[in-house]
Amino acid sequence: MFSPEGPSLRELAVQALSSVEHGYDLLAPKFDHTPFRTPDSVLDSVAKALACGGPFEAGLDLCCGTGAGVEVLARVCRRSVTGVDFSTGMLAVARDRVRPSGTGPRVDWVRADARALPFGPAFDLVVSFGAFGHFLPRELPGLFGQVRSVLRPGGRFVFPVVAPPRPLSPGYWMLLGFDLVMRVRNAVWRPPFVMYYRAFRLGEVCRELEAAGFRVALEALPEFGRRGDGSPRVRMVVASLPE
Repeated sequence: MFSPEGPSLRELAVQALSSVEHGYDLLAPKFDHTPFRTPDSVLDSVAKALACGGPFEAGLDLCCGTGAGVEVLARVCRRSVTGVDFSTGMLAVARDRVRPSGTGPRVDWVRADARALPFGPAFDLVVSFGAFGHFLPRELPGLFGQVRSVLRPGGRFVFPVVAPPRPLSPGYWMLLGFDLVMRVRNAVWRPPFVMYYRAFRLGEVCRELEAAGFRVALEALPEFGRRGDGSPRVRMVVASLPE
């Protein structure tokens, strides 16, 4: 699962016993060599789909990590792109690895919590990749309300969602086991480290987005094909505000 340049087992253990913020500060230099980073195939597919609906003026990458989503936005936004994350270490790596071109949009980095964004309605497009496991279900209304508050009328909130593993498949048991371990860890150790792979459920997410005032559409990403029952392997959630 990890390349030779990735973190050691000891480093992962230290991260897991830290807070979310400090854990990612520690992991940041090696994050791009872990399976936690969104695969390039997903990033490229989302960028292609966004290009069909763009261009956009200003974009925000929510929980930007080391900046992979910022690079997606730079391909579809004309004026500016902003990456926001609460990990100083992740932002430092992002600044080093994402170099804006002279002809592309301006790129800014902001340290902030996604649950208290320090922006007004300044963006046409907000994206997020692989960050929602860090939010408990009860936090989704507040999170989606924050996203709405930084979007202009007609703005879009877009993120990919991978179809969950089938029950009884190896992947299903692996994710279930991971979540159970994290729940036990958080019951006996402080500070908590919120990271649950099975807590972000598409149906519930769509309902919360609609409750926050978004119109929600699901778009299949065709590059990933379909499962045996015909459902897409990867979808893109497109939550839009009224004009």
